[in-house]
Parts: sequence; structure tokens; C-alpha cells
Amino acid sequence: MADSWVNLAEILGADLHLELTGPGSRRAVLMRALRQGVRSGRLAPGTKLPPYRSLAADLGIARNTVADAYSELAAEGWLTARQGSGTRVAQGACPSPGRGEVATPVAPVRRQRTAARTVRPTYDLVQGQPDPSAFPRGAWLASARRALTTAPHDAFGPGDPRGRAELREALAGYLARVRGVRTDPRRIVVCSGAAHALRLMAAVAGGRWAVESYGLPFHRGLLADGGIRTTPLPVDEHGARISELGAVGAVLLTPAHQFPTGGPLHPERRAAVVDWARSTGGLVLEDDYDGEFRYDRRPVGAVQGLDPDRVVLMGSVSKSLSPTLRIGWMVLPEHLVDEVVAAKGEREQWSSATEQLTLADFITSGAYDRHVRKMRQRHRRRRDQLVSVLAERAPQVRVTGIAAGLHAVLELPTGSERAVVKAAAWQGLAVEGLADYRHADFPADGRDGLVIGYATPPEHIYAAALDALCRALPPVEQQQP
Repeated sequence: MADSWVNLAEILGADLHLELTGPGSRRAVLMRALRQGVRSGRLAPGTKLPPYRSLAADLGIARNTVADAYSELAAEGWLTARQGSGTRVAQGACPSPGRGEVATPVAPVRRQRTAARTVRPTYDLVQGQPDPSAFPRGAWLASARRALTTAPHDAFGPGDPRGRAELREALAGYLARVRGVRTDPRRIVVCSGAAHALRLMAAVAGGRWAVESYGLPFHRGLLADGGIRTTPLPVDEHGARISELGAVGAVLLTPAHQFPTGGPLHPERRAAVVDWARSTGGLVLEDDYDGEFRYDRRPVGAVQGLDPDRVVLMGSVSKSLSPTLRIGWMVLPEHLVDEVVAAKGEREQWSSATEQLTLADFITSGAYDRHVRKMRQRHRRRRDQLVSVLAERAPQVRVTGIAAGLHAVLELPTGSERAVVKAAAWQGLAVEGLADYRHADFPADGRDGLVIGYATPPEHIYAAALDALCRALPPVEQQQP
């Protein structure tokens, strides 16, 4: 069939271009053209399609042919048809493959690391951010008004490279009270987040670092870009194996909740890493990941409190509030403050002074504590829902790392991880496998699993996301010997 322009301007005031080519019946060719339009993004979600009578007349084919094509595409999830609304491209739908056609699956999401996906997933259980709809807009606005009303004139000048004094003072008090940190405002440097903190420390410390064998590839990548060579340090149920630290100048850890396998660093290992730093002159870099979100365990203090002169604590509000605020902090040994400030460089890399003042008020007014407690309850409910659904529908799957944090690890049969990630993609679900987080120099250890970010989806689709997850998991019989 030749290429055709379907001109509906006289009827709908719009044109629709379809490439009607290739083998097959007229219905199959039309369906293929419409699918391709959706895949390419040219027919965006919500786009209203021509009435089938009009399209049939312009194409010179039977009305029933177009009606049948619309009906089948709706059944596959590509289109929706409602009385009074017409036929539209489905909102956020992830189509299932049609008969006789190889469909394009959703490419797994790799935030901050890999290329865009073919079709936007319907559901997102990739770890990395809280539900954006949970941002406390009202309380933040109130803090912003108070902060701007009382801000001194110098807040709108060049500023201090260490960050606003108001925020550093607020952080010193908050971190001492909540995380057991020992510091004063002079030893706190405000940055734009954990990634910025790592870049600054790479510029200051240099050399070879030990990193946990499972962690964020993005962080390892930016360290490599900064000239840091990394050596994987094995992790188990008690966190990083400090006894296996080799000849390195620094070690990067997530002691509050090992990312992504879960669990706090064992007290004996916390003491051991401080002893290592004292005896070797090394530096401990503590990524305070998920330090505020705990559910079934007592609070775990920061390792920094054991030796403020050998430990650098890095934190941010990316998980507790929003990554778009671009505010983080470094609690530094006194001898590193000037070097880090010098490495911070031009003012263009500094966080907004007005948002720093707003966060300072948000903390000192108690709004931050209230928000964290509220989100802790919300995340716990979501975690409990995940565990409950899996216990009912996938009892063969063991869930770990759930005492704290915003994600869980689902243990899978050896060798099944890639297949499950692919199956999830067919369900319109974005998930990541545990292997995505393993250090490239660390040998495969037979640990297959999924890293499930249960804080990410909006509330109204969370249950549907879990349903898609269960459909992607291997059946019980595959777990049995």
C-alpha cells in the first residue's frame, strides 16, 4: 500500500500522517502504523485520533477495518475509547505485544547513568527519589516567607563559599541531636548534594579509595572522572568487611543503611574503621544515606561521632525533601575545611542562598522534624504493603534490607535476574537488578535480586505497580530444587 496523507483538516482541524507500508492486511498495516506513531512519540499520550468513519473514508478502506484496528489496539493498551471523548492514545500505557508482532519493551531506567528508554514506563519502582507529590509545599512556603522577610542584606550579596551561616548553625544543631554528630558550624560546608561532595573530596584527597562492592555506579563514575581509583570492599549482612581494607588512603561507606543491600554497619566494624583511619592516617567518607528513615530498629548514630578528625560526613535533603533543591552538606575535619572551600571554586557552583535560608528556617521551626516523621510513617506503610503483597502472591521471594531506607532487595534464583528485569519491562514496570550496583572489579557472587524503590510511585498507582511486579516475578516452581 502506498504512503498516504490522511487530511482531516476540514473535519477536525488537524492533519494525521501515517506511513501505511509493508506486508499484511489493511487492518494489520494500519495497526502497525499507529503503533509506530505511538512508539516514536509523534502520537503523544492523550492525542485524539480521527473518528474511524473519517479515517476510513480518507484511506479508502472499510469502516469495519478501522473500527477493528482501533478496538484491538485499545485491548492491547495502546488506545482508550470512551463515550463522548472519542479514541485517544492511552495515557502512560505500556502496550502488550500484538499478535504476530514483536513489541518494543520498556528499557530499564538508569537514573543519572544511561540513555533514555524507548517507551516511558507506566510504573517506576527504581530507587533514588521520594514521591514528588509528597513535597511539603505549604510548610516550605511559610519558611521561605519568614526567611526572606528576616534575611539580612548580605544574603543577596556574593556570600560565603562555606554556605549561609544560618543554615550551617541549624545543621550543626540538628545533626548533633538526630545523628550524634560532633561538630560546629565552622566545620560544615554546604554543597549541592552527595555527588558534589564526592567531587570535592576527590579533588582534595586523591589517590586510591576503597568503596563498597555494591553501591551507586554513578558515584564510582564521578570518582573515576576525578582521578580516583576504587577498590571494591566486600559487604555482607553486617555491612562492609572492614578487616579486608587494603592499602588505600580513604574508604567510602554507607554505615547507616548499606546501599543497596541494606542493614547498618556492625558496631564492631564501626569501631574498626575508625581504628584503621587512626593507625594509617586514612580518611573515612560517610555517606549518610537513609540515616533518617528507620522503621524496625533503634536509631543508628553517625560514625563521625566516634572521631570527627578522621571522618567526613556527607548528607543532603534529596531523599527527605527533594533532589531538585540541590542542597547538601559536608561535616569536615578541621584540617580539611580550607582545602574543600578552595576546591569548591566559583560561585556558580554554590547552592541558592535563598533556599539555604529557607531550609535553615524549615529546620529551626521544627517543620523538618515533622515532615521526616510524617514521611517515615508513609514509607513504612508502603514497605509493609510491599512485604504483604509479596507474602501473598510471591511467597518464594525473600525480601531483605527493609528495617530502614526507601528501598528493599528481592532475592531471586541464581541466574534469573536479567529475565525478571526484562519481564518487568514487558509489564510497563521500571526496575533495576542488583547486578547493576556491583563494582566492575568485584566478581559475580551469585547474588541475584531486584532493588525496589517503594517510595517512588505516586500513591494512586502504587498498588498497580506492585501488581505489575508480582506478574514479572518467577513462579514458585522455579524456586524449588
